Amino acid sequence: MDAGMMIVIGAGVVLVVIILAIYNRLVTLRARVNESWSQIDVQLKRRTDLLPNLVETVKGYAKHEKDVFENVTKARSMMQNAGNDVGKAAEANNMITGALKSLFAVVENYPELKANENFKMLQTELSGLEDRIAYARQFFNESVRMYNEYQQLFPAVIFAGVFGHAKRGYFEIAEAEKAVPQVKF
Repeated sequence: MDAGMMIVIGAGVVLVVIILAIYNRLVTLRARVNESWSQIDVQLKRRTDLLPNLVETVKGYAKHEKDVFENVTKARSMMQNAGNDVGKAAEANNMITGALKSLFAVVENYPELKANENFKMLQTELSGLEDRIAYARQFFNESVRMYNEYQQLFPAVIFAGVFGHAKRGYFEIAEAEKAVPQVKF
C-alpha cells in the first residue's frame, strides 16, 4: 500500500469520526430538548390539575362570576389538548395565566375568601408551580438555543438536515407578560 492510499484511508476514517461525532452531538442535544420539554409538561399538568380545586374554592364565595370560571375551564381544556405541541402549549399557558389573573382579581373582592385556609394553601401551591414552570421554561429555552445553534455551526450545518434534525421553537410567554409594569404617581 502506497502513501497516497494511506492518506486517503486516513482522511476517510477522520471524516467518518467527525460525522459520527456530529450525529451523536445532535442526538444528545435533541434528547436534552425533549427531556427539558417533559419537565415543563409535568409542571403545566400539575397546574392544570390544581385549577379545578382553585375554581371550586372561589365559586363557593363568588357564584356570580360565571365568565371568569368559564375562561379558566376553557384555558385548562386547551392545555390538556395541547399535547407535545410547544406552540399550542405556550398559547394555552398564556391563556391560563390571563384567566388566573382574572380569577385573582375576583378574589380581591372577597376578603373572607382570601382568609380561607384552603384558598391560601392552593394559592401557595400555585405560586410554587409558577416558579417551577418559569425555571423549566428557562431550561427548555436554553436547551433549544443550544440545539438550534449547534445545527448552524460548521460542519454540523451540512449534516443536521440529512440526519433529520430541524430547528425547534422556544416556549414563549405572552407579550403582555414581557411588558414592564408602569408605575404612575
